[in-house]
Amino acid sequence: MSGVACGSGAMSVVGTPAVVSVSISSSLNAFRVLKRYARGLTIAEFKCKLELVVGSPASCMDLELYTPDDKFMMKLDSDEALLGSYPIDDGCRIHVIDRSGAQLGEYEDVSRVEKFQIPDSEYEKRTDSARSFLKRNRLGQYNEEEMVKKEAELKEKQAEEKALSEAIPVGARCEVRVAGQPNKRGTVMYVGVAEFKPGYWIGIKYDEPLGKHDGSVGGKRYFECQPKYGAFVKPQHVTVGDFPEEAYGLDDEM
Repeated sequence: MSGVACGSGAMSVVGTPAVVSVSISSSLNAFRVLKRYARGLTIAEFKCKLELVVGSPASCMDLELYTPDDKFMMKLDSDEALLGSYPIDDGCRIHVIDRSGAQLGEYEDVSRVEKFQIPDSEYEKRTDSARSFLKRNRLGQYNEEEMVKKEAELKEKQAEEKALSEAIPVGARCEVRVAGQPNKRGTVMYVGVAEFKPGYWIGIKYDEPLGKHDGSVGGKRYFECQPKYGAFVKPQHVTVGDFPEEAYGLDDEM
């Protein structure tokens, strides 16, 4: 920065609040942010604070003041003047015009930021990495006993789900019972594994539009039904039996 002295103004204008809430916009960004600033800041000090908001160098800023309904009022063109000496009220907008030559969105495009990457073979040799810490303390995937235990529990769970699924025939009437939710009746349309999540799943066509889809999930169709009538639930929540469709009082109309 050149020609701008950054400091912290402490003065306030008599008869007005010590701080003001304004929205900040910039020629370099598409977004606006709401900030509070001391009225006792000089415009030069104010620009320094704006650097962290918009990314533009303070020495390359022109400031414009707009009313809360976005009507242009004036330029804030005196670096020595106090922010509070201008007719700034809560809700006003201050627009930052960048004169550094940067382009709109330049400071938002993370693809242009150089990234530090290290080959896995080199990372493996480091003793101060998260991986080395996990290894030394036998945590997470580096705790062989824990991993073996989790793998065994997963296989046991999958075996239980498979056994429960094999006892649920496609086409059977059923009731879905999930703790904390009302029971829902429907027809079993699909039994087996699915691509959207691991394990065994039961595809249900509900009697009422209480589902989430039409039998298609993630672009793959598992069964056919009307929109919002289809759902997938775990087999432990499905009870097969003589569950006729409920009338919902429709036959009582005169």
